[in-house]
Amino acid sequence: MKSKQSKYPVTPDGRYFVSKGRLWRCTDPRLDDSTRRAAVKRLMQGRRAVRFAQTDAETAQARAEVDAAKHTLGERGPVWWDDGAPDEGGKHPKNTGYAAWWDALAPDVQITGDPKAKPAP
Repeated sequence: MKSKQSKYPVTPDGRYFVSKGRLWRCTDPRLDDSTRRAAVKRLMQGRRAVRFAQTDAETAQARAEVDAAKHTLGERGPVWWDDGAPDEGGKHPKNTGYAAWWDALAPDVQITGDPKAKPAP
């Protein structure tokens, strides 16, 4: 199954992808396919529930479901790598240990976040 994250620049170590100028943690690659699929399904159900919530309580419950799914996927909570590197999620790549990698990317990839994007005319 092709990940949506693949359309965004991914750090060389596979820990993050970049979208809207920020590092976002990738799904834990050690998850087996059935666990990952189940968590993604719960994530999508939770996101739909957030969208259709009609009360504050429904919204809070739906957001909790999204958060739990993201924890299962390794996108939130404790980092899934074990080399002691800190979580740099939410930061601009130029302000992290990935600055040299980011600087080496083509400018249109940095602007759009999409390595397949065509430069603007």
